[in-house]
Amino acid sequence: MDYPNDVLATVDFVVASVHSGFRRDRDEQTARILKAITNPFTILGHITGRLLLRRTGYDVDVERVLEGCAEHGVAVEVNCNPNRLELDWRWHQHALKLGCLLSINPDAHSIRELVLVRWGIRIARKGGVEKKNVLNAMTGNQLLKHLQRRGHAQERLPERCPTA
Repeated sequence: MDYPNDVLATVDFVVASVHSGFRRDRDEQTARILKAITNPFTILGHITGRLLLRRTGYDVDVERVLEGCAEHGVAVEVNCNPNRLELDWRWHQHALKLGCLLSINPDAHSIRELVLVRWGIRIARKGGVEKKNVLNAMTGNQLLKHLQRRGHAQERLPERCPTA
């Protein structure tokens, strides 16, 4: 993580994604990601860094990373950007069998890109993902319990957090 834990402790969660060092070998890249998901504040973003029709993803052992996410209770992003659309839908059922939660995220860099979430929902449906397995489809209380299990949550829900 690029920030110390005392800074990370001030936020509700972090979407951790690889944004540099794409040419590392498979073992090194996998170890790097596995280390990041041990941090209690993370959702793992775009798991391979691929850009469809532009860049193959970095070499990473997706199986080991998904196992690590399941072990540490880290949600795996379904990135809604049409250039990414990952976690690839062909991995969704396997991730769920391992015990992973998924998080459907628009990867929005502006307000108008929030509509990209529709692509992530479609990809998750294609992968057979049900609402019960989606982190950001949880009620406020369910999300709070998940964050508490991850070791980072307030004792009570913030005023702005819906409970139903």
